[in-house]
Amino acid sequence: MLRKSTVSVIALAMAVSIGAGVANAKDKVKVAFIGPLTGGVSAVGVGGRNSAELAVQLRNADPSAKYEYELVTQDSECKPNVGVQAATKVASDKSIIGLVGHYCSAVAMGAVDIYHKFNLPMSVWGAVLPDVTYGNDYKEIHRVNGTMINQNDVAAKFMTDQGYKTWVVLYDTTDYGKGHNKYFTEYLAKNGGEILADFGVSSDQQDFTAELTKAKQLNPDVIFFGGLTPLGVRIRAQMEKLGITAQFQGASGIKSDSFIDGVGELSEGVVSFLEGAPVDKLPGGQYFIEKYKAAGFAESEEAYGPFAFAAMNLILDGIEEVGPNRKKLTKYLGKIQDHDSIVGKISFDDHGQNTVAAITKYVVQDGKWVVWEDSEYATGARKLAGK
Repeated sequence: MLRKSTVSVIALAMAVSIGAGVANAKDKVKVAFIGPLTGGVSAVGVGGRNSAELAVQLRNADPSAKYEYELVTQDSECKPNVGVQAATKVASDKSIIGLVGHYCSAVAMGAVDIYHKFNLPMSVWGAVLPDVTYGNDYKEIHRVNGTMINQNDVAAKFMTDQGYKTWVVLYDTTDYGKGHNKYFTEYLAKNGGEILADFGVSSDQQDFTAELTKAKQLNPDVIFFGGLTPLGVRIRAQMEKLGITAQFQGASGIKSDSFIDGVGELSEGVVSFLEGAPVDKLPGGQYFIEKYKAAGFAESEEAYGPFAFAAMNLILDGIEEVGPNRKKLTKYLGKIQDHDSIVGKISFDDHGQNTVAAITKYVVQDGKWVVWEDSEYATGARKLAGK
């Protein structure tokens, strides 16, 4: 039988041991990601989720990190009603301190009011509609990628510089598509191009015979599509069936490997424009590629993966700096200037928009999206349609 004094010593030793363990353990902090993980643009959403998850994994592996992070993911399906439900679920969970959210602009527009209501600081990783940041003066909302304003400015000038003069525009009637129609039309007029007709189409439309038949009669130099990959695939395939030989130009919404997979050889020579440089040309691109491959993700990071990675790191940097507090994190993000990231410096203006906006021109060559300047089209070895 143990003496009372011996029992006390053992109890004290156990208490000290347990207390030391608690002191050494890192507090767990939740952060979230929202994107289209199912549906027609799920490839981009999954690539974004993987990239955000990679940022969390690397931070948790860093012994100098103050906290242990847990990633909560939600699927928006690229549908505003589903996205609003996901946003509400995340924002109302007070244990979630920051969010990286939204590839689809229509979803982002429906969600920003919720983030403001619940004081949830967030950073957009892909949605390009300007009103996501500029439509309201919400201090919780930030965006690391550029907007469709920059994209369409570059697109209009580039295409008119190629000698194209006339366009027919098809755009989906979501906020995303209407925004592309608006800004491309404005910049095209400034650069001397002419739009012969424009057609709004629904986001789930299957048959474009009526619109494309009218387009064929007008004989434009270029068919411009402002929308996402699923519709872009159908339109390009149906152009071929109707014998339309115009150049096909798409907004950033078709800059996906899924577009090439969907139309096969018909993707050759298609052009698109995207915020930021390709991953291998980004300041931290090689680092990101190596870490992404080492993590063993089965899916590609896709075009916006680096932005999701940069956005999540920004959120984590803020939590490390000010602690797991929503209001303090919002203030931290509002002061970001020249913040290093793999996509380059991040500087937010008074509406939380990253002001460092580079746009890259792409063309499909031999089944891959290639930077225009690196392509045989740029050298003249291959020709765009009608050239």
